[in-house]
Amino acid sequence: MTAAISPLTSLFSASFGAGSPLLNALYGNAGSSSQTADPVQALRSAELRQSGEVKATAAQASVKTTLARFTQAVTSAKSVTQLLANPAFMNVLLTANHLSDQIGYTALATKVLTSNLGDPHSLANTLTDTRWKTLAHTYDFSASGLASLQKPATIAAIANAYATATWQTNQDSVTPGLSNALIFKAQASTITSVDRILGNLAVRTVVTTALGIPPQIAFQSLNAQEQAISSRIDIKQFQNPKFVEAFVQRYLIANSANASSSPASSTPDLT
Repeated sequence: MTAAISPLTSLFSASFGAGSPLLNALYGNAGSSSQTADPVQALRSAELRQSGEVKATAAQASVKTTLARFTQAVTSAKSVTQLLANPAFMNVLLTANHLSDQIGYTALATKVLTSNLGDPHSLANTLTDTRWKTLAHTYDFSASGLASLQKPATIAAIANAYATATWQTNQDSVTPGLSNALIFKAQASTITSVDRILGNLAVRTVVTTALGIPPQIAFQSLNAQEQAISSRIDIKQFQNPKFVEAFVQRYLIANSANASSSPASSTPDLT
């Protein structure tokens, strides 16, 4: 198991030294703790299985039904307004773009997706949640209408992204935090500013957890949040696949440590 963790030595040295009880437990070197789940190995296993399991997810009856309703909504739509008002369409579109937590905000979604992207003051360009801006620019409904979206290739791409996002979310039932790790790895190379980290829930969670920044930082000013991250890491390093791999593993180990030390998972004090 030594070879498996050696790439992480320099990145983890500040928090997890050699012989760390946490690392020993995670990698099966602590006697009775050897049965502890290894989140790093879970990530590797998930990535190896991803292609086949995403196809299997897409073939599930519930997913097929959801995607069939989505396709029908897209192909039969007569206007952007009509389409954005269709729950079957919004459910798939937002889930496919990692915005499933925003599905209930129909009015906000409509305003964002019909924003004038050429206006720097439009809603899509000013929201702190950068996922909306990315989504709006990807489909640019205000300029292209339904033309691009109704292309078979676009429908297929969204359907595949929906199946992938559904599969990623399901991974958390086995290894908590694994979906965030998978999303972060897929998007790491697009991180060009601290704002892109703060504006993306999954990316933000991975970065702050790996850097040891407490969740309470969200209640501080935007400048304070930006400083907390920029003072700890050079975001240019996210362009380096080897660094990203090590950073994601650091997140998974820290997330596992946080979960095991939380009051809900700790052994009650019977004294």
